[in-house]
Amino acid sequence: MMFYTEEITINRINDRRRETIEDAVIVEYPFTIFLNEKEFITLLCSPKGLEYLSVGFLVSEGVIKSKEQIKKIYIDEEKGHGYIELKNETLLVDKLFGKRTVTTGCGKGTVFYNVLDSLGAQSIENSLVISAEEILKLSNQLNEMSYLFKETGGVHACGLCNKREILLFHEDVGRHNALDKIIGEAFLKDMKLNDKLLITTGRISSEMIIKTSKRKIPMIISRSAPTNLSVNIAKTLNITLVGFARGRRLNIYNGEKNVLITS
Repeated sequence: MMFYTEEITINRINDRRRETIEDAVIVEYPFTIFLNEKEFITLLCSPKGLEYLSVGFLVSEGVIKSKEQIKKIYIDEEKGHGYIELKNETLLVDKLFGKRTVTTGCGKGTVFYNVLDSLGAQSIENSLVISAEEILKLSNQLNEMSYLFKETGGVHACGLCNKREILLFHEDVGRHNALDKIIGEAFLKDMKLNDKLLITTGRISSEMIIKTSKRKIPMIISRSAPTNLSVNIAKTLNITLVGFARGRRLNIYNGEKNVLITS
C-alpha cells in the first residue's frame, strides 16, 4: 500500500517560541510510464490514481485516441512503473520517444506538444452558462474536498463538475498531473465532457488550458491566476476562463456571457 504523506520531525518557530514537532509532508513519487514495454517518460507525482494518470497523460499528448487502442494497463506501485500496451502503435509515438521538454508545471511537469501546433485546435462550441454563485459554491466544494492540501499544503486539486457538484476529484503535487488524472478517469469512464467544467486550485498555464481544450471542455475555473498565453488561447478557442474564484469574488478573463449574476 502506498502512502501519500510522510511524517517527519521539524523545528517550528511560532511567536518567538521554538518547538520540535512531527509534521506531514506530501510524498513526491517518480513514476515511469512504459508504452508497449518501452520506457516512455518519468513523471514526478503523488502515488494515487496512477492508472488514470498514465492514460490521461497519453490521451493529453494525443498518443491514445480511443479506449479500443488500449490492450492492457498494469501498475506496479512498488517499482513506480505503469505499463500501457496498445494494439496499434501510432507514428506519433516514435516521434515522441526521447523528446522531453521541461515546462512551468509543478513537479517538473513534462509535455511533448508544440504550442504552435496546439493552437491549431478547433474552436470549442461553448453553450455552458453558469451563475457566479454556482462557481463560488463549486470552488468552496473543491476546497472542502482537498484533504491532502489541508494536511500538507503541498498539493494541487482538480475537479470535473457539472453546475451543481464535483463529479471527479484528484489531488497531486503537480497541477498538470491532477488534470491528467481527471482526463484519464473521464476517458476510461466514457464521460461526456462538452457540458462539463473544470475547476482547479493551481495557476492556469498554457499547458493546462490546451489539455482542457483537447477534451472539448468549454470552461476552466481556478482559485488562482491565469497566464497571458492561457488567456489568449481561451479567446482563440472560445473557452470560458475564470480565475481567483474564492470567497465572494471571481475574475472573468474570457466568456463573460457564460457567467451570470443572479439576484
